[in-house]
Amino acid sequence: MISNQIFNIANLYVLPFWLVMIFLPNWKITKRVMESYIPFVPLALAYIYLFVSSITPENAQALSNPQLVDIAKFFADEKAAATGWIHFLVMDLFVGRYIYLQGQKTGVWTIHSLALCFFAGPMGVLSHILTYWVTKKFFPKSDNERTTVGENTVSSSS
Repeated sequence: MISNQIFNIANLYVLPFWLVMIFLPNWKITKRVMESYIPFVPLALAYIYLFVSSITPENAQALSNPQLVDIAKFFADEKAAATGWIHFLVMDLFVGRYIYLQGQKTGVWTIHSLALCFFAGPMGVLSHILTYWVTKKFFPKSDNERTTVGENTVSSSS
């Protein structure tokens, strides 16, 4: 029962972070929150709780020498599945944060990559890598152009 509650709360917990990164990327509060690691603390604690409470000697043995069939059996348990899902939420949000911060730093457009990362993290990462590459290759900034990052102004030639 508690794993189901943690699962539901965690799903709702991450939504505001994704929404502000995607729809309010230049908002002062978005920048301040996403520069912090604090959003990850509750998720990491939930993950640790679920991980520790879902490990049995059999599960530990299966995870120590992972075989696909054993992993599938492990995730058939609701608590283990909730643990895996929280893992996805934490890692996708962390990668989304990285994409967001890179976009703020470099000026590369990130909305599409963040949306993809929200739904399927690795596709968002690939999207960001490709967008960054295309932007730098075909739309390079001149040496005189400057990018504003937060309160600081940084020369692109630095």
